[in-house]
Amino acid sequence: MKNDFRQKLHLEPYKGWLNDPNGLSYFNGKYHVYFQFSPDSPYGKGDKCWGHFESPDMINWTFCGTVLRPDCPEDRSGVYSGCGLVFNNLLYLFYTGNVKKEGNYDYITSGREANVILVTTKDGQNMSKKRILLRNSDYPENCSCHVRDPKVWEENGKFYMVLGARTLDDKGCVLYYSSVDLENWSFEKSETRDNFGFMWECPDVIELSGKKFLSVSPQGMEHGEFSHQNVYSSGYFKGEDFIEWDYGFDFYAPQTFTAPDGRKILIGWMGIGDIPYSNPTAESGWQHCLTIPRELVLSKTGEIYQKPVSEMLLLRREKRKIDEKATVSAELPFELCGDVSENFSITSDSFSLKYGNSVFTLEFSNMEVSGGRTARRVRIDNLKNIRIFADTSSLEIYLNDGERVLSTRFYPQDTEITLNICGFSGELYRLDGINVVRGKENE
Repeated sequence: MKNDFRQKLHLEPYKGWLNDPNGLSYFNGKYHVYFQFSPDSPYGKGDKCWGHFESPDMINWTFCGTVLRPDCPEDRSGVYSGCGLVFNNLLYLFYTGNVKKEGNYDYITSGREANVILVTTKDGQNMSKKRILLRNSDYPENCSCHVRDPKVWEENGKFYMVLGARTLDDKGCVLYYSSVDLENWSFEKSETRDNFGFMWECPDVIELSGKKFLSVSPQGMEHGEFSHQNVYSSGYFKGEDFIEWDYGFDFYAPQTFTAPDGRKILIGWMGIGDIPYSNPTAESGWQHCLTIPRELVLSKTGEIYQKPVSEMLLLRREKRKIDEKATVSAELPFELCGDVSENFSITSDSFSLKYGNSVFTLEFSNMEVSGGRTARRVRIDNLKNIRIFADTSSLEIYLNDGERVLSTRFYPQDTEITLNICGFSGELYRLDGINVVRGKENE
């Protein structure tokens, strides 16, 4: 069947441009996924807004349209990224109101306002009046005009906020604030690392099994053969080590939230800004998607492993057993999972997956299918198992129960692809898609 690239497993816009996930939360019996949204352009032009998906179960979703627009002086250039916090039967949404003044400015040291703005909602859709919490004058004197992406959490009866920032001497950092009432905020401290990029975006403080981790998306990292291979990176600090969330071509700006059963769930933007490759869906009026929701688990070594949420198991249908070596025709979307041996490989007309000398490689040979994506490599000792979610125009590859992950877009012409599999023992599942409907939109 001819592939129109509309996906079955991933949230994506009906039209326009999607980027960072925002306001992730579980509130009033529903999961809420807000996202950066340019409804009028698949290239991110025009108004920078928030779009909104909601779901009772992470399988059946409703697209609720645009819920926040740049309609006040303090956000007139864009409703930028932020977070959600459930408190006192309300959902509090914090975001950066971007303002670019007219004039001869560099918009780094002058000409830009970065305002932290708060709205509340009783239903996830209808918003209160906007309240300005922090302005440029509230940030440390050594900060540039680039301060954004608030993430707020409650701890021991007090509220905390972390913001991503860029200093005047081009060092990425985060700023910590505290509050007792969610409206009046006091600066606590800043945190940075030497030689670690010029800007830290989308910060998050993640607690797993009593241990805290700082997650950031640094810009300006030096690119290596096995690390920071993309234009921009995303990862978390484990002590002095920085571990990337994803080693594929398309991943940035992740955010986490807590499910009602206590699971810590991460969703990322399956895209990156300023990429040297392309997405042909833009020609049809939309671009980008979000990752499958991933549960975070602390491993025995103290690293964070990622695995697709268990709700994805509900999508499994036909199962085929594969043992060691096979050539199979698989209809998208599908899931392939099982154990691997030393001579593991999967090849198709579109891509190849190989492992050897402690290096896993994802490589594209067909540049039309890949949109210009070439190869990504990640070091991983003793590869034991693999789990692949293949959608109609994306791949998510989980190695060793989520020790390492690679996500990428790709654009095969047909929805059926042939896989030549070697050194693998496991199952191939045909998958149903998630259900996404359009609710009452306010576009």
